[in-house]
Amino acid sequence: MSGQTLTDRIAAAQYSVTGSAVARAVCKATTHEVMGPKKKHLDYLIQATNETNVNIPQMADTLFERATNSSWVVVFKALVTTHHLMVHGNERFIQYLASRNTLFNLSNFLDKSGSHGYDMSTFIRRYSRYLNEKAFSYRQMAFDFARVKKGAEGVMRTMVPEKLLKGMPILQGQIDALLEFDVHPNELTNGVINAAFLLLFKDLIKLFACYNDGIINLLEKFFEMKKGQCKDALEIYKRFLTRMTRVSEFMKVAEQVGIDKGDIPDLTQDGIVDEPAPSSLMETLEQHLNTLEGKKGSSDGSGSPLGKSSPATTVTSPNTTPSKTVDTSPPIDLFATASAASPICSAKLSNDLLDLQPDFTSTGQSASAATAATTAWGDAFAASPGEAPATLEGAAAPPPPTPVAAALDACSGNDPFAPSEGSAEAAPELDLFALKPAESSTPVVTPTTSTTTASAALATTPSPPPPAPAAAVA
Repeated sequence: MSGQTLTDRIAAAQYSVTGSAVARAVCKATTHEVMGPKKKHLDYLIQATNETNVNIPQMADTLFERATNSSWVVVFKALVTTHHLMVHGNERFIQYLASRNTLFNLSNFLDKSGSHGYDMSTFIRRYSRYLNEKAFSYRQMAFDFARVKKGAEGVMRTMVPEKLLKGMPILQGQIDALLEFDVHPNELTNGVINAAFLLLFKDLIKLFACYNDGIINLLEKFFEMKKGQCKDALEIYKRFLTRMTRVSEFMKVAEQVGIDKGDIPDLTQDGIVDEPAPSSLMETLEQHLNTLEGKKGSSDGSGSPLGKSSPATTVTSPNTTPSKTVDTSPPIDLFATASAASPICSAKLSNDLLDLQPDFTSTGQSASAATAATTAWGDAFAASPGEAPATLEGAAAPPPPTPVAAALDACSGNDPFAPSEGSAEAAPELDLFALKPAESSTPVVTPTTSTTTASAALATTPSPPPPAPAAAVA
C-alpha cells in the first residue's frame, strides 16, 4: 500500500477533474502518510514556480488550505512543502508570502487524536512561527538572508552602518525563531519532523554565516559610528555572543541524528565565525562608548587643572568653559560691616590682604620698608607666641598681644581695627583708604622708637590752646 488514505485520493481526483495540476501536486505532497513529502512532487512544484503562466497565489492558497487540516501529519507536511518552496523555488513565491498580511495561524493548533499528535503539535506551532518570521524578514529587508551572497564581498559585509543596524535585529529575530524549534535527538522519530529539521539546519548555516558577516562589518565600523549607533551596535554584539552557544547546541543535535560531520561546520575554524574574540574586545568597545557618552559632561571642570587641585574650586556649571580658570572661593567684601561679614579663614585673609598691600604702598618707599610690611602681615597669623609682631608702616605700634588678638577677631567676624571702649592704650583705627605715607605731612614713625606710646596718648588727649599772639608781641 502506498499509505495514502481515501481522503487523499479523493482530493487528488477532484483537482485532476478541475485541471489544476499544481493543486493536485500539493495534495500529493501533503498526504496522511507519516513520511516527508516525496521528492518528485516537490520538484514539480519548484518547477511550477519558475513558470510564468503558473498562478503563485493559487498555489500558496492551496498550501494554506491544507495547513488547516485537523491531522498533524497533513499540517506538518504542508509547512515542510512551503518551506521547501521558499528556499528552492522562484523568488516570486516568497515575495507573495511576504506581501500577505497573515500566513499560518497555527499558534493554537493541537491534534488530540493521539499521544503522538500532542507531541508533534508543539513543533508545528514553533515551525509555523519561524516560517512567518522568515516571510516577515523578507518584507522588511526586500531580500532573503539565506539567498544573499556571503563572504568578504557579501551583502552584509558591505552594507552601510544605517542599514546594517536596521537589518541585524531582523536577522537576529529570524535566528531566534529558528532556534526556538528546540528539538532533541530522541524527538526526531518520524520522517516528517526529520524533513523539517533538515531544512532548518540548512537555513541556520546560511543565516549564521550572514550573521557573522554583519558582526564583522559592525566591528570594523564601530569606531566611526555616532554615540547612538555605537550603543545599538554594542547591544547587537552582546546578543551575538549569547547566540553562539545556542547555535552550537543545535549543531550537536544535527550530528547526533546522523547528519554527515562534513556538512556540520565548526563555528570557530571553518570560516563561518572567525577566531573567538579576546576578552578585552568587549572592554574596548564599552570604553569607547563611555568616552562618547562622557563628551557631553566634559565641561564640568574635571578636565581642568583647577578641578583637580581642590574640590572646593570645582566648577559644576555646564556653561563654564573648561579651559578657563575660575576662582570660586568666597570673595572678601571690604565694604561690608563686621556683623554682616562671614567668618573667613585666616590664611585666606592674609593672602588677600597681602595681595592688596602693594596698592596702598608709596612708590617712594625703600625696599626694606616694603619687606618689613610684608613680613608684618605674614607673621601676624603664623608667628609663635614668643615672637614680637611687627606693625604696619605709617601706623602706631600696638601692644604685643594686639596683632594676635586682631587675627583671632578677624576669624570670628569682629572688627580688628575698632578701638575698645575705656582703653587709653587701644590701637588707633587703621584706614586702608587713607593717604599714603608719601602724601602725608607726618613723618613715618618706626616701630622701635619710644614715642609710639606718647603719640597714641596725644591722639586721645586734647592739646592745650596755643598762647595768644598779643602776649608774644608784648
